[in-house]
Amino acid sequence: MSSLENVLYFQAGLGVLANMFLLFFYTIIIVGHRAKPMDLISCQLNFIHIVLILTGGDTWLTGIFASLNIKNDLKCKATFYVSRVMRGLSICTTCLLSVFQAVTISPSTYLLAKFKHKLKKYMINAFFYIWSFNLSFSSNLIFYVGGFTNVSETKQIKVTKSCSLFPMNYIIRGLTLTVTISRDVFLVGVMLTTSTYMVIVLFRHQRQCKHLHSISHVRAPPEKRATQTILLLVVFFVAMYWVDFVISCTSFLLWMYDPVIVTVQKFVMNVYPTITPLVQISSDKRIINVLKIFQSKFH
Repeated sequence: MSSLENVLYFQAGLGVLANMFLLFFYTIIIVGHRAKPMDLISCQLNFIHIVLILTGGDTWLTGIFASLNIKNDLKCKATFYVSRVMRGLSICTTCLLSVFQAVTISPSTYLLAKFKHKLKKYMINAFFYIWSFNLSFSSNLIFYVGGFTNVSETKQIKVTKSCSLFPMNYIIRGLTLTVTISRDVFLVGVMLTTSTYMVIVLFRHQRQCKHLHSISHVRAPPEKRATQTILLLVVFFVAMYWVDFVISCTSFLLWMYDPVIVTVQKFVMNVYPTITPLVQISSDKRIINVLKIFQSKFH
Protein backbone atom coordinates (compact mmCIF):
# COMPACT_ATOMS: atom_id res chain seq x y z
CA MET A 1 0.00 0.00 0.00
CA SER A 2 2.85 2.41 0.76
CA SER A 3 4.09 2.24 -2.86
CA LEU A 4 0.56 2.96 -4.13
CA GLU A 5 0.25 5.90 -1.75
CA ASN A 6 3.64 7.25 -2.91
CA VAL A 7 2.37 7.13 -6.50
CA LEU A 8 -0.75 9.02 -5.38
CA TYR A 9 1.37 11.70 -3.68
CA PHE A 10 3.53 12.14 -6.80
CA GLN A 11 0.46 12.23 -9.06
CA ALA A 12 -1.29 14.77 -6.83
CA GLY A 13 1.80 16.97 -6.56
CA LEU A 14 2.30 16.98 -10.33
CA GLY A 15 -1.38 17.70 -10.93
CA VAL A 16 -1.56 20.58 -8.46
CA LEU A 17 1.64 22.24 -9.76
CA ALA A 18 0.63 21.93 -13.44
CA ASN A 19 -2.90 23.25 -12.78
CA MET A 20 -1.56 26.14 -10.64
CA PHE A 21 0.81 27.12 -13.45
CA LEU A 22 -2.05 27.19 -15.97
CA LEU A 23 -4.39 28.96 -13.54
CA PHE A 24 -1.78 31.70 -13.09
CA PHE A 25 -1.15 31.89 -16.86
CA TYR A 26 -4.84 32.16 -17.82
CA THR A 27 -5.54 34.63 -15.00
CA ILE A 28 -2.87 36.98 -16.37
CA ILE A 29 -4.39 36.70 -19.87
CA ILE A 30 -7.91 37.34 -18.56
CA VAL A 31 -6.81 40.34 -16.46
CA GLY A 32 -4.94 41.68 -19.49
CA HIS A 33 -8.19 41.50 -21.53
CA ARG A 34 -6.54 39.26 -24.13
CA ALA A 35 -8.50 36.14 -23.29
CA LYS A 36 -10.36 33.98 -25.76
CA PRO A 37 -13.75 32.58 -24.67
CA MET A 38 -12.16 29.13 -24.25
CA ASP A 39 -9.55 30.60 -21.86
CA LEU A 40 -12.30 31.45 -19.36
CA ILE A 41 -13.48 27.84 -19.32
CA SER A 42 -9.93 26.47 -19.13
CA CYS A 43 -9.14 28.78 -16.20
CA GLN A 44 -12.19 27.53 -14.32
CA LEU A 45 -11.35 23.91 -15.13
CA ASN A 46 -7.83 24.33 -13.73
CA PHE A 47 -9.21 25.80 -10.49
CA ILE A 48 -11.73 22.95 -10.18
CA HIS A 49 -9.01 20.34 -10.69
CA ILE A 50 -6.74 21.90 -8.04
CA VAL A 51 -9.52 21.73 -5.45
CA LEU A 52 -10.56 18.23 -6.64
CA ILE A 53 -7.05 16.86 -6.14
CA LEU A 54 -6.63 18.53 -2.75
CA THR A 55 -9.95 17.17 -1.44
CA GLY A 56 -9.58 13.71 -2.99
CA GLY A 57 -8.77 12.23 0.43
CA ASP A 58 -7.83 13.24 3.94
CA THR A 59 -4.10 12.88 3.35
CA TRP A 60 -3.70 16.46 2.09
CA LEU A 61 -5.90 18.32 4.54
CA THR A 62 -5.55 16.36 7.79
CA GLY A 63 -2.73 18.57 9.09
CA ILE A 64 -4.59 21.78 8.27
CA PHE A 65 -7.79 20.67 9.98
CA ALA A 66 -5.87 19.31 12.97
CA SER A 67 -4.03 22.60 13.48
CA LEU A 68 -7.38 24.44 13.44
CA ASN A 69 -8.88 21.97 15.95
CA ILE A 70 -11.76 21.19 13.60
CA LYS A 71 -13.77 18.10 14.54
CA ASN A 72 -13.26 15.03 12.38
CA ASP A 73 -16.99 14.81 11.63
CA LEU A 74 -17.07 18.36 10.24
CA LYS A 75 -13.84 17.78 8.34
CA CYS A 76 -15.30 14.68 6.69
CA LYS A 77 -18.50 16.46 5.68
CA ALA A 78 -16.59 19.44 4.26
CA THR A 79 -13.99 17.49 2.26
CA PHE A 80 -16.49 14.91 0.95
CA TYR A 81 -19.00 17.57 -0.09
CA VAL A 82 -16.40 19.77 -1.81
CA SER A 83 -14.90 16.72 -3.53
CA ARG A 84 -18.29 15.62 -4.90
CA VAL A 85 -19.12 19.16 -6.05
CA MET A 86 -15.77 19.46 -7.85
CA ARG A 87 -16.23 16.04 -9.44
CA GLY A 88 -19.59 17.16 -10.82
CA LEU A 89 -18.16 20.51 -11.94
CA SER A 90 -15.33 18.72 -13.74
CA ILE A 91 -17.69 16.74 -15.98
CA CYS A 92 -19.99 19.77 -16.50
CA THR A 93 -17.10 22.10 -17.40
CA THR A 94 -15.50 19.55 -19.73
CA CYS A 95 -18.88 19.19 -21.44
CA LEU A 96 -19.15 22.99 -21.65
CA LEU A 97 -15.67 23.18 -23.19
CA SER A 98 -16.66 20.64 -25.83
CA VAL A 99 -19.96 22.40 -26.67
CA PHE A 100 -18.43 25.88 -26.95
CA GLN A 101 -15.53 24.65 -29.09
CA ALA A 102 -18.07 23.04 -31.43
CA VAL A 103 -19.79 26.41 -31.74
CA THR A 104 -16.45 28.21 -32.23
CA ILE A 105 -15.33 26.10 -35.21
CA SER A 106 -18.76 25.95 -36.89
CA PRO A 107 -18.65 27.33 -40.46
CA SER A 108 -20.90 30.31 -41.17
CA THR A 109 -23.35 28.11 -43.09
CA TYR A 110 -23.95 25.85 -40.08
CA LEU A 111 -26.79 26.36 -37.59
CA LEU A 112 -24.47 26.66 -34.54
CA ALA A 113 -22.58 29.57 -36.14
CA LYS A 114 -25.33 32.03 -35.17
CA PHE A 115 -24.40 31.62 -31.48
CA LYS A 116 -20.76 32.69 -31.98
CA HIS A 117 -21.27 36.41 -31.38
CA LYS A 118 -23.00 35.76 -28.02
CA LEU A 119 -20.52 33.13 -26.85
CA LYS A 120 -19.19 35.07 -23.84
CA LYS A 121 -22.70 36.02 -22.68
CA TYR A 122 -23.89 32.40 -22.83
CA MET A 123 -20.69 31.31 -21.08
CA ILE A 124 -21.26 33.49 -17.99
CA ASN A 125 -24.84 32.20 -17.72
CA ALA A 126 -23.61 28.61 -18.12
CA PHE A 127 -21.05 29.10 -15.30
CA PHE A 128 -23.81 30.31 -12.97
CA TYR A 129 -26.13 27.39 -13.77
CA ILE A 130 -23.57 24.59 -13.49
CA TRP A 131 -22.19 25.94 -10.18
CA SER A 132 -25.71 26.34 -8.74
CA PHE A 133 -26.72 22.88 -9.93
CA ASN A 134 -23.68 21.06 -8.53
CA LEU A 135 -23.68 22.92 -5.19
CA SER A 136 -27.28 21.84 -4.61
CA PHE A 137 -26.99 18.40 -6.26
CA SER A 138 -24.48 17.05 -3.73
CA SER A 139 -25.92 18.76 -0.65
CA ASN A 140 -28.01 15.74 0.43
CA LEU A 141 -24.86 13.62 0.88
CA ILE A 142 -23.72 15.85 3.78
CA PHE A 143 -26.24 14.08 6.02
CA TYR A 144 -24.83 10.64 5.19
CA VAL A 145 -21.10 11.20 5.73
CA GLY A 146 -19.12 11.70 8.93
CA GLY A 147 -16.22 10.54 11.06
CA PHE A 148 -15.58 6.78 11.00
CA THR A 149 -16.42 4.88 14.20
CA ASN A 150 -17.11 1.13 13.90
CA VAL A 151 -18.18 -0.62 10.68
CA SER A 152 -19.35 -3.83 12.37
CA GLU A 153 -21.78 -2.00 14.63
CA THR A 154 -23.24 0.69 12.39
CA LYS A 155 -22.71 -0.80 8.89
CA GLN A 156 -20.82 2.28 7.75
CA ILE A 157 -18.70 2.15 4.60
CA LYS A 158 -15.34 3.89 4.74
CA VAL A 159 -14.61 6.39 1.96
CA THR A 160 -11.22 7.49 3.38
CA LYS A 161 -9.08 6.43 6.35
CA SER A 162 -11.15 8.40 8.84
CA CYS A 163 -14.44 9.15 7.04
CA SER A 164 -17.38 6.94 6.18
CA LEU A 165 -20.85 6.91 4.65
CA PHE A 166 -23.69 6.14 7.04
CA PRO A 167 -26.37 3.56 6.16
CA MET A 168 -28.93 4.77 3.64
CA ASN A 169 -32.47 3.68 2.96
CA TYR A 170 -32.59 1.53 -0.19
CA ILE A 171 -34.97 4.01 -1.83
CA ILE A 172 -32.67 6.98 -1.12
CA ARG A 173 -29.63 5.01 -2.26
CA GLY A 174 -31.38 3.97 -5.48
CA LEU A 175 -32.69 7.48 -6.13
CA THR A 176 -29.26 9.06 -5.57
CA LEU A 177 -27.64 6.55 -7.91
CA THR A 178 -30.34 6.98 -10.58
CA VAL A 179 -30.10 10.79 -10.61
CA THR A 180 -26.29 10.67 -10.70
CA ILE A 181 -26.26 8.15 -13.56
CA SER A 182 -28.85 10.20 -15.49
CA ARG A 183 -26.75 13.36 -15.13
CA ASP A 184 -23.53 11.63 -16.18
CA VAL A 185 -25.06 9.75 -19.12
CA PHE A 186 -26.63 12.98 -20.42
CA LEU A 187 -23.38 14.99 -20.14
CA VAL A 188 -21.22 12.25 -21.63
CA GLY A 189 -23.77 11.90 -24.44
CA VAL A 190 -23.53 15.64 -25.16
CA MET A 191 -19.72 15.41 -25.16
CA LEU A 192 -19.70 12.48 -27.57
CA THR A 193 -22.23 14.23 -29.83
CA THR A 194 -20.27 17.49 -30.00
CA SER A 195 -17.03 15.53 -30.44
CA THR A 196 -18.51 13.67 -33.42
CA TYR A 197 -19.70 17.01 -34.83
CA MET A 198 -16.20 18.51 -34.47
CA VAL A 199 -14.61 15.50 -36.16
CA ILE A 200 -17.01 15.90 -39.12
CA VAL A 201 -16.25 19.65 -39.38
CA LEU A 202 -12.48 19.03 -39.27
CA PHE A 203 -12.75 16.23 -41.84
CA ARG A 204 -14.71 18.44 -44.26
CA HIS A 205 -12.27 21.31 -43.74
CA GLN A 206 -9.30 19.04 -44.44
CA ARG A 207 -10.96 17.66 -47.55
CA GLN A 208 -11.53 21.22 -48.85
CA CYS A 209 -7.89 22.09 -48.16
CA LYS A 210 -6.75 19.17 -50.30
CA HIS A 211 -8.39 20.76 -53.33
CA LEU A 212 -6.60 24.07 -52.72
CA HIS A 213 -3.14 23.05 -51.56
CA SER A 214 -0.80 20.13 -51.36
CA ILE A 215 -1.43 18.51 -48.01
CA SER A 216 2.27 18.85 -47.10
CA HIS A 217 2.05 22.66 -47.22
CA VAL A 218 -1.09 23.03 -45.14
CA ARG A 219 -0.46 24.19 -41.56
CA ALA A 220 -2.99 23.39 -38.88
CA PRO A 221 -4.78 26.62 -37.87
CA PRO A 222 -5.06 27.47 -34.14
CA GLU A 223 -8.74 26.49 -34.14
CA LYS A 224 -7.88 23.04 -35.48
CA ARG A 225 -5.14 22.51 -32.87
CA ALA A 226 -7.49 23.64 -30.09
CA THR A 227 -10.23 21.33 -31.36
CA GLN A 228 -7.87 18.35 -31.52
CA THR A 229 -6.76 19.07 -27.95
CA ILE A 230 -10.35 19.21 -26.68
CA LEU A 231 -11.24 16.01 -28.55
CA LEU A 232 -8.29 14.28 -26.88
CA LEU A 233 -9.35 15.56 -23.46
CA VAL A 234 -12.97 14.49 -23.98
CA VAL A 235 -12.03 10.95 -25.05
CA PHE A 236 -9.60 10.63 -22.15
CA PHE A 237 -12.13 12.06 -19.70
CA VAL A 238 -14.91 9.70 -20.78
CA ALA A 239 -12.62 6.67 -20.41
CA MET A 240 -11.31 7.63 -16.94
CA TYR A 241 -14.66 8.90 -15.70
CA TRP A 242 -16.51 5.69 -16.41
CA VAL A 243 -13.79 3.52 -14.84
CA ASP A 244 -14.11 5.66 -11.71
CA PHE A 245 -17.90 5.58 -11.96
CA VAL A 246 -18.06 1.76 -12.20
CA ILE A 247 -15.81 1.43 -9.12
CA SER A 248 -17.92 3.97 -7.19
CA CYS A 249 -21.24 2.35 -8.12
CA THR A 250 -19.98 -1.14 -7.28
CA SER A 251 -18.81 -0.05 -3.82
CA PHE A 252 -21.99 1.97 -3.28
CA LEU A 253 -24.39 -0.81 -4.30
CA LEU A 254 -22.54 -3.61 -2.51
CA TRP A 255 -21.82 -1.29 0.44
CA MET A 256 -18.25 -2.59 0.79
CA TYR A 257 -14.84 -1.06 1.50
CA ASP A 258 -11.48 -2.28 0.26
CA PRO A 259 -8.42 -0.05 0.91
CA VAL A 260 -6.67 -1.18 -2.27
CA ILE A 261 -9.76 -0.50 -4.44
CA VAL A 262 -10.21 2.93 -2.79
CA THR A 263 -6.54 3.80 -3.49
CA VAL A 264 -6.86 2.66 -7.13
CA GLN A 265 -10.07 4.70 -7.43
CA LYS A 266 -8.29 7.83 -6.15
CA PHE A 267 -5.54 7.26 -8.70
CA VAL A 268 -8.07 6.87 -11.55
CA MET A 269 -10.06 9.90 -10.34
CA ASN A 270 -6.92 12.07 -10.34
CA VAL A 271 -5.60 10.93 -13.74
CA TYR A 272 -7.76 13.36 -15.73
CA PRO A 273 -7.06 16.44 -13.51
CA THR A 274 -3.34 15.63 -13.77
CA ILE A 275 -3.17 14.93 -17.51
CA THR A 276 -5.42 17.85 -18.58
CA PRO A 277 -2.95 20.70 -17.77
CA LEU A 278 -0.05 18.77 -19.33
CA VAL A 279 -2.02 18.37 -22.58
CA GLN A 280 -3.01 22.07 -22.47
CA ILE A 281 0.58 23.18 -21.89
CA SER A 282 1.93 21.05 -24.76
CA SER A 283 -0.76 22.21 -27.23
CA ASP A 284 -1.12 25.96 -26.47
CA LYS A 285 1.39 27.92 -28.59
CA ARG A 286 1.20 30.91 -26.21
CA ILE A 287 2.38 28.78 -23.29
CA ILE A 288 5.09 27.12 -25.39
CA ASN A 289 6.38 30.56 -26.46
CA VAL A 290 6.48 31.77 -22.84
CA LEU A 291 8.40 28.64 -21.78
CA LYS A 292 10.85 29.15 -24.67
CA ILE A 293 11.49 32.74 -23.54
CA PHE A 294 12.20 31.56 -19.97
CA GLN A 295 14.45 28.82 -21.29
CA SER A 296 16.46 31.25 -23.42
CA LYS A 297 16.99 33.58 -20.43
CA PHE A 298 18.45 30.79 -18.31
CA HIS A 299 20.82 29.57 -21.04
